[in-house]
Amino acid sequence: MAEIVYPPVLRTALTAFKLLDLRFRMEGTERIPRSGGAVLVSNHVSYLDFIFAGFAAYPAGRLVRFMAKKEVFDHPVSGPLMRGMHHIPVDRSAGAGAYDAAVRALKDGEIIGNFAEATISRSFTVKEIKSGPIRMAAEAGVPVIPVALWGGQRLWTKGRPRRLLQRHVPITILVGEPMRPGPDDDIAALTGDLRRRMTDLLDEAQRTYPDQRRGVWWQPPTSAAPRPPRRRPPRSTPPPGHAASRAAHVCPVPQHGRYAEGLTGGQGTGITEPGGTRNPYLGAVDEHRAPPPAGRTRH
Repeated sequence: MAEIVYPPVLRTALTAFKLLDLRFRMEGTERIPRSGGAVLVSNHVSYLDFIFAGFAAYPAGRLVRFMAKKEVFDHPVSGPLMRGMHHIPVDRSAGAGAYDAAVRALKDGEIIGNFAEATISRSFTVKEIKSGPIRMAAEAGVPVIPVALWGGQRLWTKGRPRRLLQRHVPITILVGEPMRPGPDDDIAALTGDLRRRMTDLLDEAQRTYPDQRRGVWWQPPTSAAPRPPRRRPPRSTPPPGHAASRAAHVCPVPQHGRYAEGLTGGQGTGITEPGGTRNPYLGAVDEHRAPPPAGRTRH
């Protein structure tokens, strides 16, 4: 088919991203086949994901035909572009037509892009995914390739103002190992496996993202595992005859002040707190001694 619209749109996007100095990190792109059909399945965190997922196939010299909701094709600006790039409209009330069109394109050797979550994930995790990508690949006899995208949500995502002119934003694109579903395979099991693979890729993309910050909206929520209760270390065994004489001069350690803070938890638990701040009170036990016995002078 004639490619009149897709190449100039792609060049325009590349030029814009170069001017904005977006910092792309792409790994696993050699897993995209240079010929033949494949289903590219990506997580969905941004309105720009179809561009970034399409970049995954750029080193292989391939163009990705994305399945997108029909409303995008009805828009006066995006509609002509989407049709010109031969993307596939999806009518959610009657999706069989889009499915059949995608299978035909796969059999013709096209790469089909699919966001199996069917919507942007506001939690920035992989939501439950549809079985369509596995079923299409099994019917067409082509591989399914998982992709993880991270960073695009900082530019434009659901429920946030557009910040398309931000500069120096890192964008991570990770491509996973292909899956090869067959017509007799368990579709539900393979769909679950695909979601796990996508989650693992996204976890890696988030963990290795070069701009790590805490408390910003575009980072996923994290939950720290509960810490075990802090226990006092056992006392060393004193020499015979020493304990009785020492007990006469030492009162029990008080459960207050600095030692209590280190004992009862909160920010005083552990040797090193999150962020690398060291607990200055750990082990700072103030032993209060009784006055010396009458007749003895302490120096």
